[in-house]
Amino acid sequence: MKKVISIMALLVVLVSCGGPSKVAKEARKTFDGTWTLTNITYPNNTGTFDVTLFNDASASCFEGSTWDFVSNNNRGTYEVSGADCVAGTRYYIWSIDEENTPQGMYDFLLKPVNENYKSTNGDQGFRLNLVSLTGTSMVWEQTVTLEGSPFVIRMMFTK
Repeated sequence: MKKVISIMALLVVLVSCGGPSKVAKEARKTFDGTWTLTNITYPNNTGTFDVTLFNDASASCFEGSTWDFVSNNNRGTYEVSGADCVAGTRYYIWSIDEENTPQGMYDFLLKPVNENYKSTNGDQGFRLNLVSLTGTSMVWEQTVTLEGSPFVIRMMFTK
């Protein structure tokens, strides 16, 4: 009898610890579909900044870009365009980490890949903070270092 109780207790622990939370699963579903990156800002900073996003292109090339997220396989594409931009489709793999704060914010992971969804940069990827997510809007923030201080890049999307 002790053995059965021990096994049951172990199963309860494994089930409760394994897999994404219900909230994270709902967030994944909300991501699904086509989004437009409408605006990029630099909160608490003034001036003109030459920012390259995802080791790919200037932030100005990303404004107006179209992003497709497929939640059943965590794959997606985005397309940049504009003057002085190398236009075209880029591929990525994405995921949402479990909640990382009591406020329910998430880390969002984005890894650039080639058209066959194979890594082009080894294990290099980007960790962003998913600040807000609704059925029609989402906001990402990435914190980098500029002159030894934190510098926040905020990206706003609409669906």
